[in-house]
Amino acid sequence: MSKKNNQGGQTLGDALRSTFTIGAMLVALVVSILIYKYLMGSPLNFEGGNPAGHPLPGNYLAIIYKGGFVVPILMTINLILIIFSIERAISLSRARGKGRINVFVKNLQNDLANDKIEDAIAACDKQKGSLANVMKAGLMRYRALQNDPKLEKDQKILALQKEFEEASALELPMLSRNLVILSTIASISVLAGLLGTVFGMIRAFAALATAGSPDALALATGISEALINTAFGIGGSLFAIVLYSYFSTQIDSFTYKIDEAGFSLIQSFAASTK
Repeated sequence: MSKKNNQGGQTLGDALRSTFTIGAMLVALVVSILIYKYLMGSPLNFEGGNPAGHPLPGNYLAIIYKGGFVVPILMTINLILIIFSIERAISLSRARGKGRINVFVKNLQNDLANDKIEDAIAACDKQKGSLANVMKAGLMRYRALQNDPKLEKDQKILALQKEFEEASALELPMLSRNLVILSTIASISVLAGLLGTVFGMIRAFAALATAGSPDALALATGISEALINTAFGIGGSLFAIVLYSYFSTQIDSFTYKIDEAGFSLIQSFAASTK
């Protein structure tokens, strides 16, 4: 019954997270378009109050506006990067629970060595992290198997391993959720920037190709579009790669702690079971 409830809760949680992901992307797109159109494209930022003209000297909002229609796309990508980086940071902080994980694992190992299963379960309730959730499931199964006379030692160990693996399978996907978004941004940010660069260079060369003297405004606009989009694209990709590597390292470390605690649990059970 509890497993069915867990599956139902997991399905609802997946639906809510999918809704959050789509909603966050749409909000980022709308906010980027509004900022680009009404803040950066405000007539106050341009000479003569004309957004089609030259930016006021030193007005960076107008300069970025001249990057063209790819700018709001790149702004959306960067906003999505910020949103999901914050989401991952909060999720991993909650997954760590209260206190230091190293101290928690060491205390659990000491409780297991002294057969203080109830104390270990109480410690898991206080810690409230993903590791604590996995260990609590294993510890409760640990105590139940100790008092089960029907199973052989090898069967009990296999049952405990299965319980630990099932509990880990429920918790570990939560740690790496949405990381694929960061890795995708690392690629598409550069590509979107290059797309804007190509459009900017097309505009610049079109200005040079005009009959008579080249259109200086069109030439400057094209070059600005190319450089601004390149800067946005490379910057977004750079931060995405750094953040993805950081979160991946944190998750790998956390997974190692779960495996270490699970190994201690199974070893302790094997040593205490006849």
